[in-house]
Amino acid sequence: MTHTTNPHRRRFIKTAGTAGLLAWSGLPGWLSAMEGMGHMPKLPARRASPNFRPDVEVDLICKPSAVSILPGQATRVMRYTATLVRGPADTVSEIPGSYLGPILRFQKGQKIRINLHNQLNEASITHWHGLHVPAEMDGHPLYAIDKGETFVYEFAMLNRASMNIYHPHPHNATARQVYMGLAGAILVNDSEEAKLDLPAGEYEVPIVIQDRMFDVSNQFQYVRHMHDRMMGFYGDRILVNGFANFRLDVASRAYRFRIMNGSTARIYKLAWDDNTPVTVIGTDGGLLEHPVEKPYVMLAPGERLDVWADFSGRSVGSQLVMRSRSFSGALPRMAEHMMGGMHGSPLTMGSDYPIFSVKVGRQVSDSPKLPKSLSSIRRYGLNDTANPGKPVPIGISEGPMRMLLNGRPYAYNDVLPSERIPVDSVQLMEIFHAHGGGHQADESAGHRMGGMGMMGGGMRHGGMGMRHGSEQQANGTGSRMGMGGMGGMGMMMSMAHPIHFHGQYFQIFERSGGSGAGYASVKDGFVDNGWKDTVLVMPGERLKLIKPFEDFKGLFMFHCHNLEHEDMGMMREFSVE
Repeated sequence: MTHTTNPHRRRFIKTAGTAGLLAWSGLPGWLSAMEGMGHMPKLPARRASPNFRPDVEVDLICKPSAVSILPGQATRVMRYTATLVRGPADTVSEIPGSYLGPILRFQKGQKIRINLHNQLNEASITHWHGLHVPAEMDGHPLYAIDKGETFVYEFAMLNRASMNIYHPHPHNATARQVYMGLAGAILVNDSEEAKLDLPAGEYEVPIVIQDRMFDVSNQFQYVRHMHDRMMGFYGDRILVNGFANFRLDVASRAYRFRIMNGSTARIYKLAWDDNTPVTVIGTDGGLLEHPVEKPYVMLAPGERLDVWADFSGRSVGSQLVMRSRSFSGALPRMAEHMMGGMHGSPLTMGSDYPIFSVKVGRQVSDSPKLPKSLSSIRRYGLNDTANPGKPVPIGISEGPMRMLLNGRPYAYNDVLPSERIPVDSVQLMEIFHAHGGGHQADESAGHRMGGMGMMGGGMRHGGMGMRHGSEQQANGTGSRMGMGGMGGMGMMMSMAHPIHFHGQYFQIFERSGGSGAGYASVKDGFVDNGWKDTVLVMPGERLKLIKPFEDFKGLFMFHCHNLEHEDMGMMREFSVE
């Protein structure tokens, strides 16, 4: 691997065309409103149960550290380290020289104990993104522990073979802690996958993609102004596995790339530079039924891809580059105009730039063949759901002061009737854009959503408000809101959001409503035929999902995985009862 210095720096310019966006970002009290979202009580740190007999036990520590990323001064980071207490030797594997947490490898069916030790100078808690675990083990902010405390997780591995994530989830601080380095990969194996003899060992390569910004002293820069929160924070340098200018030396054979988008906000459009199709064998929730070839694949924050990369037949010395190709429509037009006006940085959102390069270093004669059949997936239909005619609504809205789900900012124990889910049920869910901000009507009250409703106690139910079928929105029947009043502002500020559901994976049942040149530039890169826990919803799109809620009662979050948006309050929770 080689890591060289990229001289480009990111600078913003102000133009007349962005005046409206900047005015929106500077509304008085916006930040204090965000920081004051709801009261979050603190629960005692969980201790080990004497009746739990783990097959695997790991001490996981989060602590301040410093690593060399760029030439010169080391970069201060937060990082996970791990020690194996008991279990198979391959349970914990480090990425040498990286600030990323070690790779944790588990087998389906194992009983697992993880002792989380907080050595940070602030509270934190770890979420197992993608794992099907009890609510108490899911890393809810309620369980954040202070410096010097230990939280003990105990759970059985119920997931199928898949790549998942562990990262912090403290209230209002998730994005910053992730940005500072707290993230790692979880690889789950099972007997179904083992029969395939997929590339393993040195031929199974994690590819964690992140964007970062450094100051002149090689220290991470993060969130300099309101705009960085509203649109999400975008760095001016790509890191892979924690390294700049990542290059992988390979043999002329097949590899398995386990790709994760570890950025807080940036969306990637991944494609090989020679137009070789990207061969996808798995998504967030594990292997597909059959391989899928795509000209490019979209990868939003929190999403993962399992890619078969075959370098057979390529000559020694040949190179291939994975790029993020150009696309549009993920940000509001004013924001795209603003970012497009930057000088000196090629990494504007939706531009074309390299991610990493591959060089064939040696010739080999043997290579596994791509299986035609990969796994069996139970396909859910409407008849399998408890609510085929009344999907659970997930309304996205971008208001002048907050990013919202179901018309409300996050607050602890603020559960709408539509967010109460019977345990051991399979639910039809619908994600849609509820333009205009406002408050979401309660199912029983039938209040109308006011376009000015979140603007500091402004006008509701008339004047500039929108009076178009909010009862249907609240009940999930999905009537579109009108364009009057602040609805026009809502649609003008509409942007793409990666929506993540804690708990079990889901299946994408239907994707509709996308249109325009921006949508055309991304639509062929969605892999919707596998298990997912995070899905990118483009402006104007409506997605129907089918999601099981099995085994565990309690509070399970769902939120935008643009982590700046999550910390702004674009998060809700289901009460599974």
